[in-house]
Amino acid sequence: MQPTLDHRDVGGKNKNLNSESIAKCKREDEEYCGSSLFGLHDLDVEIQPAAQFKEFACREETVLKRKRGENGDPLGGDHLRSSIHRPSLSSSSHARFVNKEVRLIKLDNLLVKEDYLDKRWEEATGELVDEIIFLSKHVASSNRPALTVHPIGTPHILEGEVLFAGGKPGWAALPNPRIGPWLRLLRTIAESHKLTPEFEVTLEATHHGPLTNSPTMFVEIGSTEEYWRRQDAAQAVALLVWRGLGLGGGIAEGDWGRNGGSNKILYGIGGGHYAPRHMDIVLKDGVWVGHLLSGYSLLMEDPGHSKAQQNSEAVHGTWREAIMVAFEATKSAFPGGEIIAHLDHKSFKSWQRNAITTFLVEQNIKIGKPSDFS
Repeated sequence: MQPTLDHRDVGGKNKNLNSESIAKCKREDEEYCGSSLFGLHDLDVEIQPAAQFKEFACREETVLKRKRGENGDPLGGDHLRSSIHRPSLSSSSHARFVNKEVRLIKLDNLLVKEDYLDKRWEEATGELVDEIIFLSKHVASSNRPALTVHPIGTPHILEGEVLFAGGKPGWAALPNPRIGPWLRLLRTIAESHKLTPEFEVTLEATHHGPLTNSPTMFVEIGSTEEYWRRQDAAQAVALLVWRGLGLGGGIAEGDWGRNGGSNKILYGIGGGHYAPRHMDIVLKDGVWVGHLLSGYSLLMEDPGHSKAQQNSEAVHGTWREAIMVAFEATKSAFPGGEIIAHLDHKSFKSWQRNAITTFLVEQNIKIGKPSDFS
């Protein structure tokens, strides 16, 4: 049964939303929880400094950005689009922070289980949301300190397979167009705050849930409790949100509707979880990012003697479905954009590379080299 959002959850007293409050939330988070941002284009908000986010331990949050009309006036609820998901919220345990068009909600459950919060928010408030940005924790076996950005989806998960991290079989969320611009901005902020080289600023491949209907991305601090509690790392994420959404009065970063004529979107295929070869391209100004399918998301069965045929049909597995669902989601997130598949050639065996290349050509999906994104 799909959980609902009680109208009481959006009532009551709103608290001031500001960069210090976001930072405090990030610092005090103690489990694989996080925050989430509901975004609306053309945000016009004024945020005053104040440490309002408290008791963020084991909480998750959501910020919403309200869309405005052509004359600059806020649009009604029927013009707001929501795209976050959360099993249940209770007014007594979920603080809400508001600043004009921005909504930030603290959540108790794991973010990867927060399915269809957008729909529940819309039903409870009449407000629709343009985008979601989840602020969360990152866990890695290396324990290396990191600041990461990534799209979400589970395109490689098979029917009947246990979903340990949310999502559903063969699914990919609409990637938030801010991923590329925000990665570059986060890198700049981290460098200016002397977090690098201690912290690695990196992309991650598409993975985990929750299910969403609107453009979504995760921004994470990793990879152990020591770093989750770092105030300087939390402040970097807070500044990313502040500047990235244009809350300080500047131009927001990553608004696809204002792409300035730069319309090439990298659709990454292959490579490891941290997508280093795709990263090299994304760090160039003007490059947008769609889904990033790592090698483990492309389930390909070795065709044995059929390898020499270079026939994609001979290579069984769900890799074709994963490629197409991620491509279609990327295409939908960037209307009018030029989706260019970039392959991490060195990560594939020759028969895998041949099968994927042949399939992409058959599907009229453009394949590009690093120079094609300049």
